[in-house]
Amino acid sequence: MKWLLAGMLLFAVCFTAGMTNASAKDTLAQNVSEHSWVFVNGYMDETRILQTQLGFHGSKIALATSGSGIATRTIDSHVFTDSNMDEASLTISSNYDYRPYTSPFTQSDLRNALCAKNYEVGSAFSETYSIEKDLIKDTKIYQDKNASVYEISSEIQGTARIGTRVQKNADTVPSYIMGGTYVGYAQIRSETVVGNSSILTLPCP
Repeated sequence: MKWLLAGMLLFAVCFTAGMTNASAKDTLAQNVSEHSWVFVNGYMDETRILQTQLGFHGSKIALATSGSGIATRTIDSHVFTDSNMDEASLTISSNYDYRPYTSPFTQSDLRNALCAKNYEVGSAFSETYSIEKDLIKDTKIYQDKNASVYEISSEIQGTARIGTRVQKNADTVPSYIMGGTYVGYAQIRSETVVGNSSILTLPCP
C-alpha cells in the first residue's frame, strides 16, 4: 500500500511538472536584423517600428519618411532579446533633396507580386510592383524552422511596395514592422534576417 501511494504521488508530481512546462509561454520578442539601401527619384513613403516588449516596457524605435524629390538612404537595424539581453538599435544615413513630382508614366496593368510566410519563426514578407516602364529584380528567400532570410535587389520605373512583419507568436510583441511605397524611378537593396538564434550566427541561404 505504501509503495502504491508513493507511486501515485510521484506520478502526480511528474504530471504537474509536465503541465507547468507545457503551459510555459515564450514571451521573448523574435530576433531580426535589417540592412537596407534605397535610391528614389520620385515619391517615397516608408515606416518602421522596432520593439522588444509590450506597452511601456523594453525598447521601442519608430521611423517614418514621406515626400517627393530625390532620396538616398541606408538603414542598419536589429532587435535582439534573450534571457539576459533586450535591445533594439537603428542607424540611418540619408540625403533628401525636395522636388515636386508628377509621374510621367501612364498607369499600367503589368504587375508583379510575391508573398512569403514562415509560421515557425513568425515572419511575413511581401513585395508588389506596378511596372509602368520596366522592372529588373532579383529576390532570394530562405526559410526553415529556425530562420528566415529575405533579400531584395530591385530596379523599377513604376511603383514598388515592400512590407515585412515579424512576430514570434501571440504572446510576443511584433518586433519589426516595415512598410514602404516608392514611386517613380527606384533602386531597392535590402536583406532582412529573422531567427531565434543570435543575429551573428544565423545560417546563410
